[in-house]
Amino acid sequence: MPDALRNALHLIFSLDEGVLQYAGRSLLIAMAATLAASLIGVPLGMILAERDFRGKRAVVTVLNTLLAMPTVVVGLLVYSFISRTGPLGDLRLLHTVPGIIAGEVFLILPIVTAFTLTAVSRTDRDVRITALALGANSRQVLWTVFCESRFGILAAVIAAFGRVVSEVGVATILGGNVDGFTRTMTTAIVLDLQMGEFALALAMGLVLLTISLSINVLFQYVQGGGSE
Repeated sequence: MPDALRNALHLIFSLDEGVLQYAGRSLLIAMAATLAASLIGVPLGMILAERDFRGKRAVVTVLNTLLAMPTVVVGLLVYSFISRTGPLGDLRLLHTVPGIIAGEVFLILPIVTAFTLTAVSRTDRDVRITALALGANSRQVLWTVFCESRFGILAAVIAAFGRVVSEVGVATILGGNVDGFTRTMTTAIVLDLQMGEFALALAMGLVLLTISLSINVLFQYVQGGGSE
């Protein structure tokens, strides 16, 4: 074990090409998926929080249920759409980075939406009343609420990024773990362990742990800013 740890640290600090490649691809996928999910989920969460309509409680219940959906189930659902026999098969997204990103977006979209909904719902109603009293229209009211809820919304985005960067089920099913093309840190860890490359797997595990720790520190910082 000490030798494996020593070798793993050597791979990290020597900037091993494989570690850099897998880490870079993982971060690229995580950032792209988080950005896409945020562009959809944040407005959707705000609308759900600000609008009352028939069936809203059912929608929120379904949304909260999706938070616990297993990653392999998400991978299978998206696979059924982008496989060669699926309705989106002509796009040739299977076993590609864009295909993985599409699956990751579906995975974390409920997180961004539900957490945004919670953050906006907790915003003081006086903010809305004051904005309306000052003559703000509906869009201006939403912007005011967004600004007041920004720490909670940012926390939602950070939580989604943390979820997707450490995910393995969707990446394996949709990416196929193709070396040089779709292999990420998590899928490489699983493969390297199976092949007996423990030092390389441990090196990527340490990098992933460092990223996760940084995300959690940032998450705690954002939450602290929101509570001031």
